Amino acid sequence: MKLILQLVLWVVIIFLGWKLYSSILGPVEFNEKRDVRYAKVIKNLKDVRAAELAHKEIVGKFTGSFDSLVRFLDTAQFANVQRRDTSYADEKKNKAYGLDAKTGGYILEVVLLDTLGFTPVRDSIFGSTDRYKTMMNLPLEVEGISGTIELRVGEIVKNRNTYSAFEARISKKTVLDGLDKDLINQEQQVVSVEGVNGAYISVGSLDEIDTSGNWPKIYDAEQTKQ
Repeated sequence: MKLILQLVLWVVIIFLGWKLYSSILGPVEFNEKRDVRYAKVIKNLKDVRAAELAHKEIVGKFTGSFDSLVRFLDTAQFANVQRRDTSYADEKKNKAYGLDAKTGGYILEVVLLDTLGFTPVRDSIFGSTDRYKTMMNLPLEVEGISGTIELRVGEIVKNRNTYSAFEARISKKTVLDGLDKDLINQEQQVVSVEGVNGAYISVGSLDEIDTSGNWPKIYDAEQTKQ
């Protein structure tokens, strides 16, 4: 009986030790792995946003197709423009009022834009890399996770004006696959200035005019250091 009681006590001790580990160290490890995965995904979402903003600037609207976005980056160019301020006499008004530039005549201030050349959009945003071709894929191969970022476009009407809008997102459940399920469920409910709010990691919005991401500034600071 004494031996049996000792074995039972050891089982209880091991069980309580495991519960203690799960309740304290478990969330710590979860948060560490979560932050690493989030940082990788957010980097891709920032690339998507940069590409979409360039598309909007040149084409006039966002696109909801990654194939279209990649083709755009392969061919589109930014114009290198030089601005010059100049002025000249308004001869029409001066003649009508009998004035000239020397006697206080009308002077027109104008801005001239000179196109000096063109720069490929992909070089301006991505330099010499071609990571834009895979920015839609989850960069979590090391963790054994695959998936694709969801890209959507729409229109927002505000003050009688219509604005193009986009949203790129991926579910937290996909990004955190393989980790503790209870902690994943908790993470999907996060509402905090220090966390990634909601069930998705996203950038842009189809409900309001907004091209920001739903992640805290710490992720921007960390990627700036890299």
